Amino acid sequence: MTGFVTRFAPSPTGALHLGHAFAALTALDAARAAGGRFLLRIEDLDGARCRPEFETAIYEDLAWLGVAWETPVRRQSEHMGDYARVLDDLVARSLVYRDFRTRRELMAESVNAPHELGVTVRGGPASDEAERLATGQPFAWRLSLDRCRDTLGADWISLGFEADGVWTKAEPERLGDAILARKEFPASYHLASVHDDALQGITHIIRGEDLRDAAHLHVLLQRLLGLPTPTYRHHRLILGDNGKRLAKRDLAVTLRAMRASGETPSSIRAQLGLRE
Repeated sequence: MTGFVTRFAPSPTGALHLGHAFAALTALDAARAAGGRFLLRIEDLDGARCRPEFETAIYEDLAWLGVAWETPVRRQSEHMGDYARVLDDLVARSLVYRDFRTRRELMAESVNAPHELGVTVRGGPASDEAERLATGQPFAWRLSLDRCRDTLGADWISLGFEADGVWTKAEPERLGDAILARKEFPASYHLASVHDDALQGITHIIRGEDLRDAAHLHVLLQRLLGLPTPTYRHHRLILGDNGKRLAKRDLAVTLRAMRASGETPSSIRAQLGLRE
């Protein structure tokens, strides 16, 4: 067995579809070809949308596809303390700041400045922040790219990673001052994913093209937290008849429905252009 370790990390917010099957099988096939390991992680940070029945369905659908994973499965909801400690470290180093703007305010700003990269916020007076905290106003913790540049100094220029066989200079500005946590949540996808990939020894992150920009932010977080940077591979997205990426919110046909209609693991692989 080699040092190759990859993972599939779905969120139990709905049933799996062909896009998930392609992502899981692509990562599994890469691990097998390298004589490496394949892990499954359940990213269930969103308590309002994640449901036990969807998690159970994930295990059933993957097993039906012939996907085997190591146990135990890491469930992020069971490790909130880990993420809180990472956030506390970033807070102590003044690398994050509170943003009290609502989603509606952010949407309005994005309409007024549609060509700007990411989101950058300048903190208000300390007295104003104290008043907002005293009244219990919700907020998000954002990573301050300005503070990160100051902290890393010359190392900022050297930030980079291997993506799809090419050395790529990291451009964290693509996502701006990204949200790393909220008042009621100790971690966003970005913070928890970076932490867990390092904790689980992931050497190769294989995921869809839609997450290409996220790698630029994740490399910065890895440097700030003293974590290793894995190799990245981005696979094509599976599109529906409308030419858009398959998505749970658009009620894409589920693997369970395809199984009930007579599809087999072999026919699923054939549809996805994957070898047995």
